Amino acid sequence: MSFRITGLKFADFAALIALPEAELLEHNARRVVADRAPGFPCRVSLIDAHPGERVLLVNWEHLPVRSPYRSRHAIYVRENARDACCEVGEVPPVLRHRLLSVRAFTAEGMMVDADVAEGRQELVPLIARLLSPPQVAYLHVHNARAGCYAARVDRA
Repeated sequence: MSFRITGLKFADFAALIALPEAELLEHNARRVVADRAPGFPCRVSLIDAHPGERVLLVNWEHLPVRSPYRSRHAIYVRENARDACCEVGEVPPVLRHRLLSVRAFTAEGMMVDADVAEGRQELVPLIARLLSPPQVAYLHVHNARAGCYAARVDRA
């Protein structure tokens, strides 16, 4: 099963980058400095921030659907991030060494399956299995321990 993993678009966060701290608070956001790697996974570039790098911690609605599964959570965005451009079948660095929760959704935003995978070797076959039923429209990948959204997976 061919798939493509995508991150979020930097354009959705660009206006927040220049805001002073007080205004960030009004947007449920904070500016923090990465103090370890891995540990601050950017949802735009799909790589971990380096120690000393500034990131935004933002509350983001990653599943804006009209269903009981509508969801938002805290995510990190590197201030100098560029949109990830993953090739078909490529697993980006941020997903290669983490315990991941993968959730399968219909076009109506209803979850129909879910499972966990540890890094790239387990993730690829899980993606193939979860994307195989015709009613599955897309997958969402989350960091299993913290529960935060990591990326989207679509058929390629």
